[in-house]
Amino acid sequence: MSEFQTSTRVGELPEPDADAQAHSRRLQAVIEAAIDAGDGAIGFDEYMQAALYAPGLGYYSAGSRKFGADGDFVTAPEVSPLFARCLARQCVPVLRAVDQADVLEVGAGSGIMAAELLRELDKLGCLPQRYLVLEVSPDLRARQQETLRRMVPELVDRVVWLDRLPDAPIRGCVFANEVVDALPVRCFHKRDGQLFERVVVRSQDALGWAEREADDALRSSVAGIESETGPLIDGYQGEVNAAAAPWLASLADALAQGLILLIDYGDGRRAHYHPERADGTLLCHYRHRSHGDPFWWPGLNDITTQVDFTALAEAGLAAGLEFGGFTTQGWFLLASGLQEMAAETDPERDGAAHYRRMQEIKTLTLPTEMGERFKVLGLHRGLTPTPAWPLLGFALYDLRDQL
Repeated sequence: MSEFQTSTRVGELPEPDADAQAHSRRLQAVIEAAIDAGDGAIGFDEYMQAALYAPGLGYYSAGSRKFGADGDFVTAPEVSPLFARCLARQCVPVLRAVDQADVLEVGAGSGIMAAELLRELDKLGCLPQRYLVLEVSPDLRARQQETLRRMVPELVDRVVWLDRLPDAPIRGCVFANEVVDALPVRCFHKRDGQLFERVVVRSQDALGWAEREADDALRSSVAGIESETGPLIDGYQGEVNAAAAPWLASLADALAQGLILLIDYGDGRRAHYHPERADGTLLCHYRHRSHGDPFWWPGLNDITTQVDFTALAEAGLAAGLEFGGFTTQGWFLLASGLQEMAAETDPERDGAAHYRRMQEIKTLTLPTEMGERFKVLGLHRGLTPTPAWPLLGFALYDLRDQL
């Protein structure tokens, strides 16, 4: 283990109020106890798990507002209802192809995507028998329930909230939008021809980085990466999402027949571990500002890393799923009916509404916005390709050669 290094503080961020600071200190005390019990260090994955998901204290399990204009970041469903409406268009042929179809959303955020999906599916005459929401945060569950009661009160009875994946595998569609990027990761550093694990230590009342020799599991993961990308450059710091494969395996076990769509920001493995990303992809979000200090007021920031979609595709195939497609969010939405929806507003009759619609579409699709940074991976079970192949979202631009 190397000498304690204090992470750089981000002085330009707005200071949390006294209650928020007290909340963070309670979480930090829990983390410090884990460090003391772990011979003076814990893996970053253990730290990230606590910072995001510790019961009652972690970022996603506590009560602060996360999504939307008054939160820390905005996701695609908050940008525009068009996002969920396009997902519904992709969902329809799948729901019609299976018996007793359900929809499962993993991590439903504010609930806006669920409301808009249900509204569009109702409009298209293809409501699922159940809309299942896997949500472990009591605070977010309450917000989702309020959103659905407000937006689609007539459809709330179809929604069932779950604490864990359903015991009996479902048939239908499974969505996970910006979920994988928040799974805990292990951090590594290739230095002087050796591989080290970046871990979390404490010094008095501060948390920071240190390094220890990598174990066999981390060495094996990095060796697998280098077998495809070639040797990582000396000094490379990166992350391995060891939690993604078992998470996806459990999701696959919950699907008897249908489609899984994973939407997140990231790339295939060769781009993900490119030399230009030698500092890694770890990023934190607070009040619509991003920063690189995961130890700044733990529990008050979202902590994310970009997704290695090659690893996700490999995990899906290993779990018995079939590959459905891989493309950018922009092309997926365009293939799923976005252009038709763009024509729904008339610039002459309601110029303001048309302008808002065009701005939403730009944010969702432009390469400089969300259009290319976010990708969509489709995996399925028991869907037979036909001339009416139901995975229309990948029909315009399939990037499977980048995996």
